[in-house]
Amino acid sequence: MKFHALFSHSSMAEQLLVHVIVILGLSLTCTATVYTVGDTSGWDISSDLDTWVKNKRFVVGDVLLFQYSSSHTVDEVTKEGFQGCNTTNVLQMSSNGNTSIPLSKPGDRFFICGNKLHCLGGMKLQVNVEQGQVASPSAAPRAQPGDSGLPPPTAKSDNPSSVTPNSAMFIHGGIDSLVLAFMGFMATLLWLL
Repeated sequence: MKFHALFSHSSMAEQLLVHVIVILGLSLTCTATVYTVGDTSGWDISSDLDTWVKNKRFVVGDVLLFQYSSSHTVDEVTKEGFQGCNTTNVLQMSSNGNTSIPLSKPGDRFFICGNKLHCLGGMKLQVNVEQGQVASPSAAPRAQPGDSGLPPPTAKSDNPSSVTPNSAMFIHGGIDSLVLAFMGFMATLLWLL
């Protein structure tokens, strides 16, 4: 009887339905991949960044995580600055040893080490950021086996074993969020009854 009474008030039922649809919609669209630049080597002169970037697909919403020692910086530059390792017109610069760069719009992004000799030695990275798909999270890139979450917020040390071993970590809404949304919906129903 209470269940019927709950839905006889159409405005309350409509509000509940709207909330459920919003929660489900958000849970299906919250995806991003965090890439640790250079994998275990990190952002370092010893990293083969040209090989690292191959076969990776960067989409809007992904994040580049640069981990590096105090002898390096992460400078975002123009294409011309990238090609000539020019650090005079830097778009943004970071030197904290643990820099996250969100990829917020499509297009090419260019990063170099502020030490020109390091840049000339290959310590530079170009990524092409794609718009991404409006499809379900199943179309999003998947993490490598063994990925468990974000790396600790510490600067890269001289010990490569302290750096996260895989570059792609998947943050997702997916099924976990659906289960939580369903549990919240059921709790709301029980509370209203």
